[in-house]
Amino acid sequence: MKLGDLHAYTGGKAFDAAKPSVLFIHGAQNDHSVWILQSRWCAHHGYNTLAIDLPGHGQSAGPLCTSVESMADAVATALTSAGLDRVHVVGHSMGSLIGLELAGRLKRARSLTLVGTALPMKVSDALLVATREAPAKAMDMINAWSFSSAWGGFSHKPQAPGPGFATPWGALQLMHRIHVRNGAEVLPTDFAACNAYSASEAVLKAIDCPTLVVAGSADQMTPPKVGKAVAGAISGAKLIVLDGAGHQIMSEAPDALLKALAAHLQAAA
Repeated sequence: MKLGDLHAYTGGKAFDAAKPSVLFIHGAQNDHSVWILQSRWCAHHGYNTLAIDLPGHGQSAGPLCTSVESMADAVATALTSAGLDRVHVVGHSMGSLIGLELAGRLKRARSLTLVGTALPMKVSDALLVATREAPAKAMDMINAWSFSSAWGGFSHKPQAPGPGFATPWGALQLMHRIHVRNGAEVLPTDFAACNAYSASEAVLKAIDCPTLVVAGSADQMTPPKVGKAVAGAISGAKLIVLDGAGHQIMSEAPDALLKALAAHLQAAA
């Protein structure tokens, strides 16, 4: 469906204004498809699923937003256009930063779930340069760092725990697909936005909804210690660390993440 100017995957269910809505926000150089299991579960268990493509990503038209704050503003505008005030917000990586803005500055969250988050979310200078000058190399590096060593990288046969999951191979193909479909500027723009963002203390203090932080014990990009720091900065936030999971928690620990999310949504309701 269209959520304002944004494409939103609904899990195959029609939108029902009487139901609570769960907004899923993907990370850098990704789209709504990374949430396939969690979003479909919500759609079939009493929630409206709104797994969006951010501006200039997937099936959403541009222009790209160049900052986390402007991404959050675009999402808030889309929610308003659909008559939605507060929704349950679930964000991964860059999407978690957008979630912070939606919950704190914009007051649009009934609950907040931050998956693979960090503050600040700094990106190395070498990777920032590579996103512009050698995007294929940059995507290889990002993908290698996004999965735990238990997945074996590309020295092993492609792996999938079940239908609909993004393996390291599938995750890399998604990034390349966005590069071809949406343009070469998506990768450097997203990573520059993550690198530049630093939530103010006022934003964090303003978050007044139930908050869950989910970290992977083997996450090389946003290690659990930084997830713990984010949880500690938000009043009443709960931290869950999933054993063995890397940064792509939705793929590596899909059932454990879904269990934690379902319990959080139920408690928030």
